[in-house]
Formats: sequence, C-alpha cells, structure tokens
Amino acid sequence: MKFKGFTNEDFETFTIDGLDERMEAIRGRIQPKFHELGQALTDDLASLLQKEMFLHIAKHARRTVNPPKDTWLAIADNKRGYKQHPHFQVGLFDDHLFIWLAFIYELPNKENIAKNFLEHLDKVVDITPEEYYVSLDHTKKDAKPLQETDLKKALERFRDVKKAEFLIGRHFRAEDPIVGDGDKLYEVIRETYETLLPLYKLSFDK
Repeated sequence: MKFKGFTNEDFETFTIDGLDERMEAIRGRIQPKFHELGQALTDDLASLLQKEMFLHIAKHARRTVNPPKDTWLAIADNKRGYKQHPHFQVGLFDDHLFIWLAFIYELPNKENIAKNFLEHLDKVVDITPEEYYVSLDHTKKDAKPLQETDLKKALERFRDVKKAEFLIGRHFRAEDPIVGDGDKLYEVIRETYETLLPLYKLSFDK
C-alpha cells in the first residue's frame, strides 16, 4: 500500500476560501489518499465480515456555495450508497482525524438499531474502550469521550429524534504523529474497526 499518512497541508485544505478552490484541493490532496487507504480497509472488512464491502468517497455534490468543513471515506455493504446503511468512516476536519462506525439519520431502521443497542447496553459499553468518542451529529466537531457520554440517553435520542445520529470511534489531533505515519495509522484504523465489529453486527439483528 502506498498510503503515507496525512500531512499538515491536508488539514490546511479546510482553510482555503471558496467552494471550487477547496474542492480542487480535496480532490488533489486528500481523495487519492482515501482511495489508497480505503481500498485496503474495504478488503480487510470484507474478509472479516465474509461479505462484499464497497468503498465510497464523499463527493460533496449538493454543495453550491459553502465549501465543506470536512471530508471522508465510507465503507458499507451496499454498492450504490452508504448513508442508509451502517458504515465505517475515516475523515478529516481542519484539526483532527476521525474514525467512526456511523449510524446517521438517513437510516430507515434507526429505531430497531437503537432498540438493539439499548437492549444490549452492557455489551456496547464492554466492547468499547474508554478512549473512544461518541458523536450525535456527523456534521459537527463536538464529539465527546465515551466516558463523558450518557450512552443510554444518547441512544434514546437516536431512537426518538428523526435527525439524531450515533457515531462511535476514535479521534486523533492533526499533530498526532500517528496521523502522519501511513503504516501505523492503517493499523490503528483496522484495529478500531475490528473492535467495533460486534456493534456493526448487532445493528443487523432483528
């Protein structure tokens, strides 16, 4: 794998003014790295889950004025899209890298997934290391450490509020040496996904 990690220049992409200018930098600097990293992770997940998985890279196609504040790759078991399916993400804001197992508001069976997680709340807690983070909105930076999150309340909100989301995983500051080391970062992401696989599988239980 050619992936060398992410650089300061990659994170500085989100300080570029103008939609076209920022998108040009995202396509030139970040998306080639997403292709390299994402394909390896997609193959890993397919092997671990014993089913075909597909790589999707955010296109930000709906934007007409405001440039994106972040960008990401997503891996799901659906070839056509990922937003309506549980999926894995890696992405960048201007100051950190995120690694998520993501359940976002477009999911048609949000209530069932939340119900499964609430019924197995102890399992959710047990498999998730304390240094992991939880986000309730993928468009915002303000994720909280798991140990500072009322998980039951977060999942009830995910169940009951139409636009509510639930993402769980890890954060690394832009200046963290791991972020710039392709081999180490790949291993950390792979390890994170393996840790979260039981939750991914639980989300499919009827």
